[in-house]
Amino acid sequence: MAFADVLGRAVGSTREVHPRGSMSLTNVAYVPALTWANPTLDRLEDQALVPMFGQNPVELGLAGLENELIVRPGAVGRYPELFRAAFPEASEPLTIANIARALAAFQRTLVSFDAPYHRALRGESAAMSASALRGEALFSSERFQCFRCHVPPFFTSAVDHEGLAAPDVRFFNNGLYNIDGTGGYPPSNEGVSAHIGRASDLGLFRAPTLRNLVVTAPYMHDGSLETLEHVLDHYAAGGRTIESGPFRGIGRQHPNKSRFVNGFEATPAKRDDLIAFLEALTDSTFLTDPGFADPWLRGVGQE
Repeated sequence: MAFADVLGRAVGSTREVHPRGSMSLTNVAYVPALTWANPTLDRLEDQALVPMFGQNPVELGLAGLENELIVRPGAVGRYPELFRAAFPEASEPLTIANIARALAAFQRTLVSFDAPYHRALRGESAAMSASALRGEALFSSERFQCFRCHVPPFFTSAVDHEGLAAPDVRFFNNGLYNIDGTGGYPPSNEGVSAHIGRASDLGLFRAPTLRNLVVTAPYMHDGSLETLEHVLDHYAAGGRTIESGPFRGIGRQHPNKSRFVNGFEATPAKRDDLIAFLEALTDSTFLTDPGFADPWLRGVGQE
């Protein structure tokens, strides 16, 4: 599942349902904004502490159990040996800080560059189907403007890598909600405004990577769109209309909606081409890499 989740909204260790879903970790080493809407959380080592100790919502539920977090791995398998090898300069290598460093080091290995799209870039002319190539042209066109938010080649709105003068970080309101026409978003899902406090940031979220998205359904920050077809319906309409219920409203009329979400008309054939292109971003090498499998099943963590 590209290190994402099958749930539209994640569930923590205490079975608390979270307001948002788990984002894919595909190529997370190149991402300078690590959550859906917090522009200040930009280091993997810092982000790891949030699910460990955060209480709103409770994810791993380790607040108040800091000592146990050290004791457990210290008593299991090869962890003490591995931490000594990884952090030889430390008198006490097994610490919370080093656990976060180890997690971040692993996450930076989750690189995906072998999808049909990438193979085509490397000159394999048959890597992408004719339909996918047509879909790429539509994706990159001013008519559809998909590329404005999901910027190639990483297909996200936050990226940092060698050659950039500064990290490129952008957040967008895509017209998913507009509760009662007042610009409201569901509680605990206000977007960037929850962290910055400005009304103009209400409903702004990072555009997640489209790499491997065919295995990361459902879609949107709260999993409220189940299929890629539903996603196309949403953007074709220029925003979602919810007819009834507590979140009713016309999303395309949200005052903060991105100017790139204007709606479009597309024949069934063009929609098929767009989806074919999105499918061409699927890296089966990454998804089946045995190096990313459970190390305990391979005996790595055993005595």
